[in-house]
Amino acid sequence: MKTLFLYLVLGISLVSAQQFSYKPINPAFGGDTFNYQWLLSSAASQNQFKGDASAYKSLNSLDSFTESLNRQLLSQLSQKLFGDQFGDGNLKPGNYTFGSMYVQVTQSDKGLIIKILNTSTGEQSEIIIPN
Repeated sequence: MKTLFLYLVLGISLVSAQQFSYKPINPAFGGDTFNYQWLLSSAASQNQFKGDASAYKSLNSLDSFTESLNRQLLSQLSQKLFGDQFGDGNLKPGNYTFGSMYVQVTQSDKGLIIKILNTSTGEQSEIIIPN
């Protein structure tokens, strides 16, 4: 029993405490600036989204103008179609061609069906406007 008491007394006297301190790793939050390159290379190696640089090439002025013109034509077409459907006019079923866009408007029991085909790429879209 005396030895147990002796060990407890000695153990308590040998225990010392130290102060914990936290130092951030990231230099943006006060860490060491030498960690910047290590953090950057670590993040780059974990990046799963490797972008294709050719996808971000800039358009020349003719391509940009053509793209802008196509957007304006499609915008005008959509305004006309919705204006005729929901406005005062009556939209007549039929087939319309706007450059490489082929638009087919039909009336069915579901409502007004608008099918859009891009003849240059083969992409298709269908819009149903219920009655």
